[in-house]
Amino acid sequence: MESPETYPPETYEPEEPADRFAPDAAWLWGAGERLTWLSGLVLALSTLMGWYVNTTGDLTVAVIGWHTGALAKVVLLIGLAVVALHLLHAAGIDLPATVPESLVVIVLGSLATILVLVRVISIPDDFQPASRGIGLWISLIAAVAVIVAGLLRASEEL
Repeated sequence: MESPETYPPETYEPEEPADRFAPDAAWLWGAGERLTWLSGLVLALSTLMGWYVNTTGDLTVAVIGWHTGALAKVVLLIGLAVVALHLLHAAGIDLPATVPESLVVIVLGSLATILVLVRVISIPDDFQPASRGIGLWISLIAAVAVIVAGLLRASEEL
């Protein structure tokens, strides 16, 4: 009795598992990091936009945030600090493990939000009668976006 013909050994090729981070869902995974630098940049640049506007007759005068006092300058520095924190992280320089970056971003965003809210609520006497300009609202949205970015980063760290 002859032995049956031998077949080549079966090679085991495992099925490729579905990618956990499919391309259509991958953009969500780094959303906190992208939102951090974007909102920090918008926050910094918004201090160079019109925070107060005064329209009398045919003349419209806008006051940029930089000229409203020390609060706007601190908001500019906070925005630059958020961008610098992102750039340091991208360069591989991390904060100590006891100080999570997400917490620092949340604190900076909270501080910026409080400072911008002070300017939203009280218009300086030097600019009366004036109304709030678009740059002030952009600053407020960007400051809240920094907080959201910090919360997203915290959720990514878990």
